[in-house]
Amino acid sequence: MTVKEKYQPVLDLGEALNVTNGNVEETENKLKVWGTTKTQYEKNLLWDKIKEIGGNSPDDIMADIKVKDTSVYHRHIVKSGETLGKIARHYYKDASKYQAIFEANTDKLKNPDLIYPDQELVIPNL
Repeated sequence: MTVKEKYQPVLDLGEALNVTNGNVEETENKLKVWGTTKTQYEKNLLWDKIKEIGGNSPDDIMADIKVKDTSVYHRHIVKSGETLGKIARHYYKDASKYQAIFEANTDKLKNPDLIYPDQELVIPNL
């Protein structure tokens, strides 16, 4: 198996996330990848996938991933049945951080218990 085949799930994820300015090179059994994600959250998803495949310090891949919008952690489109607590748990692994999401979205939210499908919420950097 080539190193590119080994990390194909990372490349697939990058494609699904619409990484821009991306490129991939395989030289001397090492994969070099780079590109720009929309947010830090997406960059973290790619690094998590790299670590899942290659371990915490893989020596067969070099990734240079930039972030286009560093002003937010992510931008989330609300799905039916979601709450700010569920969204906070997804992004921060802590439902109690829903207040930070609410505070970052007071321009469109007046009550943390009232969110609606298809609203775009800012997920702030913590």
